[in-house]
Amino acid sequence: MNSIDDFQRVFFIGVAGTGMSALAQYLKGVGKEVSGSDRYFKPGEFNDTRQKLEAEGILCFEQDGTGIHPTTDLVVVSTAVEETVPEVQKTRQLNIPIIKRSELLALIAKSKKTIAVGGTSGKSTTSAMLFDILQYAGMHPSIISGAGLVSIIREGKIGNAKCGLGDWLVIEADESDGSIVQYHPQVGLLLNIDKDHKEIDELMQVFATFRKNSQQFIVNRSHALATTLSQDINLDFCHHEHCTAGYVARDFKQDGLSIHFTINHVPFSLQVVGRHNMENALAAATVAAAIGVDLAVSAEALQQYEGIYRRHQVIGQKQGVWLIDDYAHNPAKCAASIEACQPIAPKVIAWFQPHGYGPTRFLRYDFVQEISHVLRPQDEIWMSEIFYAGGTATKDISANDLVEDIKQQGKNAYFVDNRNDLVASLRPHLTEDCVLLLMGARDPSLETFAAAVWKDL
Repeated sequence: MNSIDDFQRVFFIGVAGTGMSALAQYLKGVGKEVSGSDRYFKPGEFNDTRQKLEAEGILCFEQDGTGIHPTTDLVVVSTAVEETVPEVQKTRQLNIPIIKRSELLALIAKSKKTIAVGGTSGKSTTSAMLFDILQYAGMHPSIISGAGLVSIIREGKIGNAKCGLGDWLVIEADESDGSIVQYHPQVGLLLNIDKDHKEIDELMQVFATFRKNSQQFIVNRSHALATTLSQDINLDFCHHEHCTAGYVARDFKQDGLSIHFTINHVPFSLQVVGRHNMENALAAATVAAAIGVDLAVSAEALQQYEGIYRRHQVIGQKQGVWLIDDYAHNPAKCAASIEACQPIAPKVIAWFQPHGYGPTRFLRYDFVQEISHVLRPQDEIWMSEIFYAGGTATKDISANDLVEDIKQQGKNAYFVDNRNDLVASLRPHLTEDCVLLLMGARDPSLETFAAAVWKDL
């Protein structure tokens, strides 16, 4: 497969996954015949993703092989799908070409003028902001995202993809699986480089290839490691008082649930929280400027930005407690998430569910240092046991180990093994003016958990 013109009938194994459903919707939008299956699709059982895919005209099947036919041109698998799955075996028997999700995204990216958003943190938010700017500027962009945009969800869709009539496509370029090196975008954007799935040395190599493959490359000069990969200082951006770049954000102020700042002296106001969101907006406005959108237009567009799903999503306020749900899951993200909540109320109680024994072990020291650093004397961190998605793992670490390490730093840290006991355990710690921040990723039941916490508050 060299182009998306090489196939018409495509089948996705694991179509309910965020990354897969986005590609399925996009291909349907450009006129392909799309179908798929997922292990979460059960006979007679309601599934929200399935309903939304079927509403788009994407046929959905249980994961039993019935959806794959000799007329199927291409089968797409996510990294989580193993060779033992009946559909993979049927695909092999029928000699149908089979490719990974990242390979398909690379083919789609070749078919458009693509902006690839890379970096350890902030990809989904920056992609969403950039999409909103280009849409507001009348450029009819497309997006393939790792998270649902609230503005698209309100149309009754999943929200992680939209197929526009214009030339530009915004995608997230993922470094965690190395797929970022497959893209050759018109514009490559590098937000930051922090230890997450890989060691820094490995990340630097991956991002260096990303730079080489991009026609134009824009970096965040507020991050020392990203700065080393700069192509042109005039294209870059930063938000530190004394750094130099083509686009500089200044005068940051957070007022409750909104932020205000200037970019090259143009005022910006957004209904989001945290310095990290100023950084995301700065990145989006810088890229938009590189392809011809005036900063003032970006400022107008972002005034209407509605956010993305489970990224500092405000569930509501009850008895003086703000409940906020966030996807933060690596050390830098967790710290930024806690810090963003501090201007909202005098006390922040953060809860975090780490995912995976390997990643938690790998990042233990970083979690402890980053979280301890941002906690004020009155703030608290609570953790429940590590989310385990299955497979082979050495379970020689517990979230409680991180809690004990944070206590050693003189901070308020608590362990509640079963998250269903969280509200009862922390109720005595709630005040009439505080934030309860829920953090975690990869676990599909976190949305339901947030709803249950809200009900119990």
